[in-house]
Amino acid sequence: MPQIPWVEGENSPWHETAFSERMLSEHLSQQHDRASRRASVIEAHIGFIRDQVSGLDSVRVLDLACGPSLYLHRLSRCGYRGFGIDCAPAAIRFAREVATREHLDCRFEQADLRSAGCGDGYSLVLLIYGQFNVFTRQDARHILTRVYAALAPGRVMALELQTPDGIRDPASQGTDWTAADTGLFMDRPHVLLHERSWDEGSRTATERWYVIDTDMAVVDRYALSTCSYEEEELRTLLVEVGFEQVATHPSLTGDATSGTTGLFVVTASRGV
Repeated sequence: MPQIPWVEGENSPWHETAFSERMLSEHLSQQHDRASRRASVIEAHIGFIRDQVSGLDSVRVLDLACGPSLYLHRLSRCGYRGFGIDCAPAAIRFAREVATREHLDCRFEQADLRSAGCGDGYSLVLLIYGQFNVFTRQDARHILTRVYAALAPGRVMALELQTPDGIRDPASQGTDWTAADTGLFMDRPHVLLHERSWDEGSRTATERWYVIDTDMAVVDRYALSTCSYEEEELRTLLVEVGFEQVATHPSLTGDATSGTTGLFVVTASRGV
């Protein structure tokens, strides 16, 4: 059945304590790249990210949707100062624990990106792994405006987005279901029904999950909508917000052969 984007929910329940604990395990797994990338992949990205601020004596990084800070911790070990924001309590707890244990110069806040206080004067702002796409176009523009204000003049944002095909093609897969003893949405036996659809008018994919508790006969429902951006639309949006030197890259290594399928990178700077 067609689904109306944004009507039935905005995002997965990242802010829920139990869900975020289960998601943290997925973030830290070295068996897959579904929630966060494996350590070897992240290490390959750090050089490209550091190149965006090469030559600076002091670097401040703002990492939006930072998750458990698998990037910001590494940058802090290189001597950068950082601030990470994410809505998931378990991820932020983990990020703080590592920073405290290793005496890293970075801090973290659990907050919604649409309303969180970011501060200003940053050398680099990161919003990666396709998280930009999960906001409405209106909210996305608002976030970019706040990113622009957070950057120091002449400094850079690195934005990693899902490709149009990477959003549209999975939406054509229709409906499937699984039965499991435990999973991301529930830690006891359940049946999971997963629906997908594509709305051409808004260029948005919507997913809906029905989580059926087989013991209690209770059904929970979650929905996620994901906006697709063509490169030219995105470039126009960035220029309208005020960004300059907009450039597209095939991956966070700058190399097409080592990129993550379904993602691409855009860098842009605030004018001097």
